[in-house]
Amino acid sequence: MQRTPHHRSRSRRGLAAALAAGALTASLLGGNAASARPYPEPPRSMATTLSLPSPPGGANVKVLVFHASATEESPTVDAGIAAIEKIGLTGPEAGRFRTVATDDPAVFTNGKQLGKYNAVVFLTGGGDVLDPEQEAGLEAYMEAGGGFLGIHDAARTEPYSDWFTGLVGARPAAGSPTNVQRATVEIGDRQHPATKNLPLEWKRPDKWLNWTKNPSGDVHTVARVREITYKPGASANGWDHPVSWCRDYDGGRSFYTAMGGTVDSFAETDFRDHLRGALDWTTRISQADCKATINSNYKAERVTQPNQPGQNDQIGEPHGLVVAPDGRVLYIGRGGADSSKPVVTDWNNPDIGKGLGQIHVYDPKTKKVTLAGELTIFGNKGGGDELVKVEEGLLGIELDPDFEKNGWVYLHYTPHSKIDRDKQMAVRQVSRFTLDPATNKLDLSSEKVLLHWPVQIHSCCHAGGGMAWDSKGNLYIATGDNNSSGFSEGYSGNNPQPNYKGVSFADARRTAGNTNNLNGKILRIHPEDDGTYTLPEGNLFTGKEPDEGGGRTRGEIYVMGVRNPARISVDKSTDTLYAGWVGPDAGSPSTTWGPAKYDTFAAITKAGNHGWPYCMGNKQPYRDRNLPDPGKPLGWYDCDHPKNESPNNDGLVNLPPITSNTIWYSPQGGGVDYPRDANGIPSYKAEEQKQLLPWLKGGGQATMNGPVYRYDAASSSTDKWPSYWDGKWFVGDFYDDTQPRHAVLTDPKTVGKGGLPTHAESLKKIIPVGADGIRNLMDWKFAPDGSLYVLDYGRGFFTSDSKSALWRVTYKGGGPTPAAEDLARKAAVQ
Repeated sequence: MQRTPHHRSRSRRGLAAALAAGALTASLLGGNAASARPYPEPPRSMATTLSLPSPPGGANVKVLVFHASATEESPTVDAGIAAIEKIGLTGPEAGRFRTVATDDPAVFTNGKQLGKYNAVVFLTGGGDVLDPEQEAGLEAYMEAGGGFLGIHDAARTEPYSDWFTGLVGARPAAGSPTNVQRATVEIGDRQHPATKNLPLEWKRPDKWLNWTKNPSGDVHTVARVREITYKPGASANGWDHPVSWCRDYDGGRSFYTAMGGTVDSFAETDFRDHLRGALDWTTRISQADCKATINSNYKAERVTQPNQPGQNDQIGEPHGLVVAPDGRVLYIGRGGADSSKPVVTDWNNPDIGKGLGQIHVYDPKTKKVTLAGELTIFGNKGGGDELVKVEEGLLGIELDPDFEKNGWVYLHYTPHSKIDRDKQMAVRQVSRFTLDPATNKLDLSSEKVLLHWPVQIHSCCHAGGGMAWDSKGNLYIATGDNNSSGFSEGYSGNNPQPNYKGVSFADARRTAGNTNNLNGKILRIHPEDDGTYTLPEGNLFTGKEPDEGGGRTRGEIYVMGVRNPARISVDKSTDTLYAGWVGPDAGSPSTTWGPAKYDTFAAITKAGNHGWPYCMGNKQPYRDRNLPDPGKPLGWYDCDHPKNESPNNDGLVNLPPITSNTIWYSPQGGGVDYPRDANGIPSYKAEEQKQLLPWLKGGGQATMNGPVYRYDAASSSTDKWPSYWDGKWFVGDFYDDTQPRHAVLTDPKTVGKGGLPTHAESLKKIIPVGADGIRNLMDWKFAPDGSLYVLDYGRGFFTSDSKSALWRVTYKGGGPTPAAEDLARKAAVQ
């Protein structure tokens, strides 16, 4: 007879009384199947609230495996019980436990007996297996600090109970595939005992459940299944498809895995290791952080106010930030004026494009903002087409590694005083200034120009601008190719024809693809105390190559072939360089000219050529064009043996081979790829594309590379992000719809060689998107206290507005659980 469904709210009615119900009526080892019987009215008398031994378990840690089912018992039950029993009897002595199994739900109404178990495993089938009093007993057990592990079909158990839904975290969707399929599981949590020893990409067969509501953000997801590796069916969840998660729930600890849907699963060494780690945490043998990705544990606050009318007292046109060792935040405004002020676009006017690049300082101790200084820059021309607007100005900021001692600030900018209005050329430079720590004022007279180079300013765009230091005191400087994309239909910027007074402004082979030009590059220099610089070993060129007659390379170049690297970062733990750059404008691929616009992120471990304007993504080539008819396609570029045969090239013809990039995306999706012919040329047919990175796509798109987080265990900060994020790379976009705002993991074996990320998770609820959130992300950096600062550009271009702001995102979730004093075995924390 089918048991009558019941529905319980989170009311505690009769909860304690239920614990006083009778003793177990069957052996705890393999009791009888649950039988249908009327639900008794809760006794009126109240019993003592359930408590667990403290410290729980000691030498006698025990796990209860409950395997009742309202339907036919799953064939996985015997295999599951045997596996859990073996896990408890093997491995390190400190992690061992005893296993007891039963299918009699009366165990949950015997508080004295139930309180002896450190964790309860639900190896249950579907349906209603607990009456209200039995569920109340389980609830009381969790309130007393118990542990719960649900496996696969446990998510179908107690389908009418809201409380149990919260306990397991999600419910299977109708239409979940029922067949066994091999798929790839992405392991996102590299610290939880249930996942830390598993492969980054774990390939295994199972029955994969879909969810009626994605639990990510409400629970802490430790593993996801990659849907593009199997057929998830009509109720698929998409790229974010959790399969294992945990949370601190109702006073206890809950872990659920959707894996374990086959008998063979329990014979897998890795799956047993997964269960062992889950049981380590749920039994209180070890601690774990199951709060790190729960959205409500983060707080995003705007820390600057809107500017006063007609002033930029709080913020300029946001363009970059850096955080000092003492927590002060220095952030720059590119140079766009208040929208109420006129801009000069007439080249006959000496004030053409004149603006103020502003440096502000936010002090978190006083919560005050100081305008530290202003540079007169070229860059204030407002909007319009690419022959009117300009993206020059104050583009980048960094602090000297010894900033606390010397106060040195490095600024990357385009001084107005050095423009040539006749030839429409400018000078870009990196200068060092000194900041007075007492007044937060920049001494403009202290300027020392380290490095400068020419840029054409007849057209925009793509100025780049980011800077970063490595652990050896080398300074990386990102420069854009500064070319118009309007003369190549938005494909490769390789049209040699357009020029102004002899200087090409639409041929990136003159800049990014040129070994003798500092534009479209990431430079690496070693600043010296006297304001000069030296060249570190290991750059792409020495500057003295004898190739092709000599004099055709620049020794400052570390990376060539980048288009607009506005944001770069260096993980000083590994000295890996991370960069992102904006792609061209083509909205769709072309079988004639090549791929659609790809915005790009790259993890870079050594000097190299990253492709633009010859190849993009994972070595997807463009077609060459040249004079006399640049509208006529020539051959496809060879990504392994690229040649610069532009008439505007004064560098080497034979270029370094191109390195594949880590992430690329377009309006078609993320990691778009195509079948290739015998020569390795993609078909570029939209109907044949596949997405290797389905978690992002573009449309309107502008990459904003972020940092790699490094957790500081010695820090006493209560605001720092947890260690879960340690080693994760933050990638974002200026826009906030389908574009990336994610933390990704890379494989150390393939990083820097074009290896794809192994895992990604959205940050859009933690770093909030939307009109009242951080809609237009311009820069983001972690502070020494582990909090994250984010610049929101605002809602207008070439200016600042009421939404232009500096934000701070802090973590409020607390430390790992259980508390050290509540561990089952004190020796587990030494």
